Amino acid sequence: MIFLAGRDRLTQRILLRDIHDRLANQAGCENVRYCPSRRRPRYVIADIDTTVFLGDSYKAENVRLEVRFWYPASVEYEYYRINWVEPDRNLMLGFHQDADHENLGPCHIQLNFEDRPVDRHEAAFLNAHPLSVFDDRLQQLPLALGSIRWQDGQPSLPTWLD
Repeated sequence: MIFLAGRDRLTQRILLRDIHDRLANQAGCENVRYCPSRRRPRYVIADIDTTVFLGDSYKAENVRLEVRFWYPASVEYEYYRINWVEPDRNLMLGFHQDADHENLGPCHIQLNFEDRPVDRHEAAFLNAHPLSVFDDRLQQLPLALGSIRWQDGQPSLPTWLD
């Protein structure tokens, strides 16, 4: 039996490298980078050309996609956060699979505005390889963004069915 110390970090690095490569080849993704660095990746971040990425015009121009996957020892699946961030509107829409809101199950979609959560809904737990999950969530982003409703300058995500 061989024990691989730090296997989870190695797995995370390989996955983040694959996500980096996919985003670097994705239409509308620019300036794809690791955070905090290539040597110590925790996130992959890409600046988004919204018209190219979404295939349609969009109200925000300054947008970035932030992707993080990690492997806690306490569960048998990966955790992730795939966030669409609009700094100019102080808006974030993300798919999160973690232990933060157990009442919503293992996965949820969350909308933040002005640095606070304004809506959360349960999202389907995708029991698949992390790259497949990443691809599925990217495909769901346009629908999720189209589900945001604005009233009196405040966003909400009234319903979410995935």
